[in-house]
Amino acid sequence: MITLWGNIFIPFTIITGLSCFRHDVVPEENPNIPPIAKYFCTKGRYEEVNPYLIEDILAVNRSILQPPAPQCHEIHLTAIIRHGTRYPTAKNVKKMRKFYNLVRSSATGTHNWLREIQNLWAMWYTEDMDGRLVQKGVEDLKHLAIRLSKLFPSMISEEKLRNGLIKFITSSKHRCVNSTLSFQAGLTSLWDIADVEFGHEMNDALMRFFELCHKFVQEVDSNPSAMTELDKFSKGLEMMRVQQKIADRLEVPYNLITDDIYIYIFYLCAYEFAYIYIYIPWCRLFDEIYIYIMEYAIDLKQYIYIYIGYDINSKSRYIYIYIVFSRLDKAVYIYISGEQVSEAVTVQVGHAETLLPLFTLLGFFKDTDPLTSANYATQTQRSFRTSQMLPYAANFVMVLYDCGGGDFRLQPLLNENPVAFPGLTNQQASMPLYQDVKQHYSDLLNGCDFETECQLFKGPSEV
Repeated sequence: MITLWGNIFIPFTIITGLSCFRHDVVPEENPNIPPIAKYFCTKGRYEEVNPYLIEDILAVNRSILQPPAPQCHEIHLTAIIRHGTRYPTAKNVKKMRKFYNLVRSSATGTHNWLREIQNLWAMWYTEDMDGRLVQKGVEDLKHLAIRLSKLFPSMISEEKLRNGLIKFITSSKHRCVNSTLSFQAGLTSLWDIADVEFGHEMNDALMRFFELCHKFVQEVDSNPSAMTELDKFSKGLEMMRVQQKIADRLEVPYNLITDDIYIYIFYLCAYEFAYIYIYIPWCRLFDEIYIYIMEYAIDLKQYIYIYIGYDINSKSRYIYIYIVFSRLDKAVYIYISGEQVSEAVTVQVGHAETLLPLFTLLGFFKDTDPLTSANYATQTQRSFRTSQMLPYAANFVMVLYDCGGGDFRLQPLLNENPVAFPGLTNQQASMPLYQDVKQHYSDLLNGCDFETECQLFKGPSEV
């Protein structure tokens, strides 16, 4: 049985299939999916990143793993997962309501979709929803659990679950706790387990380190000057075009679409589509040209938090790398000693802000030219795109293999697709020697006294 915190009901139905998928098959264009759905940043559906799941939500293809030798087998798996689809926070609900009221009272356009918003759509979001998991989010994690168990059946297995060899760690936020419970429910439903309940550890020092690093909060998160570059873009020509376009489509004065409100128009479209899977009227306010600009503004904000100008940005994230590799070292040591690896699988559920620093610290999605307020036009092909990196239920999996004779390999997967560690250029870059990976990131593993630098932790930390 699964017990969830709070109200998570939303009216929709999910239909799942059981067939295998092929990577060379692209689903036919669906008229219910707005073309702009691929650009919803951290508010996007996981299915937009892996479109084959639209046809079969349980699709897996084990042939993508391709270990370097037949004798290779998994000995440890760490999965770091973002929570599933959620409601907007209380702060966002207030802003969305403000814009909805503006549309109801001031928009004079004659478009059918506008009439639908004014006469048929009601503002159903309430502040007490405050970021809680929706039913779609429950299904996100249940389905992900089943797919990962099919992709790695020797690791995420009924035997290991029952024997306590799968450890669950979560942020204390209700949406993460509920996502963890949903992941467990996916496994227990797969194996018809009804006689055992499985626990989890809440560890904000690990999963919400970005809040517990006091120096980061002071120097970046609570520092208005940290967002200067974003402010420049928000008041620049590109965003002015977006504001004018929205005002023209609604037929309201330009001064009503202020630079502190247009982002919530974007949210109304993204949240609604994520919940109910149809081309809702709010999405008619945008076309692809203007959604590119909105996507860039959101990516620029995330980029600033990760990269720009503050040494503590990187130092506050070292703890995460250190703990993950300490766990991998421990698994190797126990395995070499001839004992069973006591923590064969670690499932960690956190936030976009948990995963994004990990990606960037490991070197993923690093562009030649930095994102700035002035170079939107040259960044259309950028790697740093949160729409592809961080949809709901985004995940980063690292699988440790023993290939015999002390040959340990490490395979990273991003959103269930194998990737190569940036900077490792050998022929087995997608599954390199574990020692090569450690050597490659030695500066990260040895380069920071994070407790001193961050004036860290009030919560428990893992050793």
